Amino acid sequence: MPKITLSHLETAILLALLISVVLGVVTKKTDKERLHYGLYCFACFIGTIFGLGWLMKLGHG
Repeated sequence: MPKITLSHLETAILLALLISVVLGVVTKKTDKERLHYGLYCFACFIGTIFGLGWLMKLGHG
């Protein structure tokens, strides 16, 4: 079995994608609502990842 090595950023993006899919599927009733909510959650996760990344960079100098 091939070994998969992901960077910290790639792992965070993959986690954001998987969580967004699950949240979209289990919280909404129609396919359109699921898609919109999943994309919204993914965008929020990505924004948070980059926002916190910049805060950590500024904090450490």
